[in-house]
Amino acid sequence: MADASILDTLPRPQTNRLSGKDHLALLEQMMLIRQFEVRAKELFLKGVIKGTAHSSVGQEAIAVGACHALEPRDFLLTHHRGHGHTIAKGADIGRMFAELMGKAEGYCGGIGGSMHIADFDLNILGANGIVGAGMGLGTGAALAAKLRGDGAVGIAFFGDGASNEGIFHEAMNLCALWQLPLIFFCENNQYGLTTSTESVVAGQGIAARGDAYGVPNTVIDGNSPVAVFDAVEKAVLRARAGEGPTLIEAMTYRWDDHSMRANLDGYRSTAEESGWRARDPITRQRNLLLTAGDIDDNEVDAMQAGVHSTIEAAIDWATELPEPELEAALKMVKVPAQPVGSAEPQPGTRSITYKQAINEAFHLEMARDERVILMGEDVGAIGGIFGTTVGLQQAFGPERVRDVPIAEGVLANCGVGAALQGFRPIIEIQLFDFVTLMMDAIVNQAAKARFMLGGKARVPIVFRGPQGAGIRLAAQHTQSLEMLFANVPGLEVYAPASAYDAKGLMAAAIRSDNPVVFLEHKLLYLGAETPVPEESYEIAPGRARIVRQGSDCTVIATLAMVERAEQAAERLAKKGISVEVIDPRTIKPLDMDTILTSVRKTNRAVVVHEAPLFGSFGGEIAASIMEQAFDWLDAPVARVGAPEMPVPYNDRLERDYMPDARDIAAAIETVCYRR
Repeated sequence: MADASILDTLPRPQTNRLSGKDHLALLEQMMLIRQFEVRAKELFLKGVIKGTAHSSVGQEAIAVGACHALEPRDFLLTHHRGHGHTIAKGADIGRMFAELMGKAEGYCGGIGGSMHIADFDLNILGANGIVGAGMGLGTGAALAAKLRGDGAVGIAFFGDGASNEGIFHEAMNLCALWQLPLIFFCENNQYGLTTSTESVVAGQGIAARGDAYGVPNTVIDGNSPVAVFDAVEKAVLRARAGEGPTLIEAMTYRWDDHSMRANLDGYRSTAEESGWRARDPITRQRNLLLTAGDIDDNEVDAMQAGVHSTIEAAIDWATELPEPELEAALKMVKVPAQPVGSAEPQPGTRSITYKQAINEAFHLEMARDERVILMGEDVGAIGGIFGTTVGLQQAFGPERVRDVPIAEGVLANCGVGAALQGFRPIIEIQLFDFVTLMMDAIVNQAAKARFMLGGKARVPIVFRGPQGAGIRLAAQHTQSLEMLFANVPGLEVYAPASAYDAKGLMAAAIRSDNPVVFLEHKLLYLGAETPVPEESYEIAPGRARIVRQGSDCTVIATLAMVERAEQAAERLAKKGISVEVIDPRTIKPLDMDTILTSVRKTNRAVVVHEAPLFGSFGGEIAASIMEQAFDWLDAPVARVGAPEMPVPYNDRLERDYMPDARDIAAAIETVCYRR
């Protein structure tokens, strides 16, 4: 375990551009952060602050030294122990206390809590409860800054534990490749919860890892605001000059336990704690000022009294505020949908394929809005492995159509970070199975950002790619994973089954201010040309399509199953059974009104999808029909799906695995002949 004497071995700042006034400001700000944390812990122990919070006592020099080197246009992303960073960047103390108390006037409306404070007006893009997340999101924010060309620089703060996360390496590699203006700032406080840093970090230390990516790096005294300022200022100047990222490792120590909720004895010795407390950054800065004659003891006491008054006034204000209501919280989940015209354009006579329709939507939307960018693996010169992005890089350049390394985690997080900064990223998932490597970015970041940040953020991003079986790619390249996302509040899930719908829904997805998971089936890429308008148009999500009119049974099917449902309906028409086929087009939002109207007419229903039955969206539709149209049913709702197994490689078994027209027809006949 690291002894505090390590600070004595670190180099001192070579330059000190700080004036006496600056030094006084640093001291006062450290006092403010310290008092905030002390009082927050006291309020937690009294039950005024609930849940949990993580104190940054002992680490104040990092926050004030780093933020003192930033300009208002510069941004930061922090982590679960981020109170000091947000205060140093100018956050309002009262609103911070209000958020910790779960009050409606808090920074996030009392919805996010301690680990998710953000202030977009101050370019504080959010604290985060996911270890290392700020590095991925910061990569996207830095990309946005570079594309805007406004000279903004960012800091992604992270703890020593996060240096072992994959996102650390993926983000640093991408920032180095693209020379993005992001400072990777590691607060090495010696422990990840109770595990000592030195027991889990191989090699020459965290900073040295920057060498592998050609990223300048340094280890500094994190208990000296001057040392921190000096290192960050150099990194900021380098980033503004277009020279890319810097990695800073600041050696420091948290005085308190991992969190205010924790009570974990026995992992730190008394001698170790005493040694670090003796190097208290506030005491060191005060002594520096006293020695220089810039302040005397009375002035220090007056400064402390002023800080105390500020904190107590903020607490008093926050304590009296009302708590949020559920109805208001529900409105924070998503940006309200913008109205789309009720009339959809006629398909016309021009015909193109499904993947050409998607490509055409990309071209039109990128020409329409320069904020639209596209990122993915192999999306540039070859236009993606299925050809959906052909010609885009040639038309819009490598700045807006970016090939990325095989690093799905940072690709997705980078997209979210850029979306939070006003861009509209399209993230290609080369094969949809690889979305499992993006789950944190999609589920914990994109889906929750607006809600966690009190309904203030917009996350206009599209995650899209090919899913489903049928072309013999075996179990890890053929899954139907729509229900992983349909169960996550904040996400929308689109599933077009025709070229016409693919173009119109892609335009709607790109224009949406909410994150969209856009499913494209591989078999549909291989389909014939069908009529699609040449002009740009949107299809409103949550508006189902009646593919075929019928009177005896309603079949609800998506993606590749729509055509098979039509085939089944054709077969049964010869037997005198009239089948109505409905394509929801979007799984979330789901147009239950159209489905229920049809079922009340036909009195029977079959739900078809490619995914296995258990936990599928077919169960959701069946349950809704049973709840809302039970009195109209003449038979139980039937479901058709794949067996409970991964997709097999053998071509005959793969065909047997996927529901086909015979399976669908058999289910329809069962409900129609049931008495």
